Amino acid sequence: MLPPSSSNFLGDRVLQIPLSDRWRIYSRLQELMIPCSCLADGSLRVQVDSLQTAILVRSTLMQFFASRQQLLDWLEHCWHYTPES
Repeated sequence: MLPPSSSNFLGDRVLQIPLSDRWRIYSRLQELMIPCSCLADGSLRVQVDSLQTAILVRSTLMQFFASRQQLLDWLEHCWHYTPES
């Protein structure tokens, strides 16, 4: 997965995704117009070229791998988020 707080998050990222989920994740990233490809070794390569892309990739992975409780906690966090001015 992507490094949690790396200042150098841009570039290709190789994700080790279980085979059972790889095609669905690949398809979702394609729908989001995020460049990605399935490699011969079974991994998924994703081109992360902006913070927005990194967030979309993280969100996509959360949809497949987070527990229901983690998703609820994240949603609750977002509802209470107040941007600093």
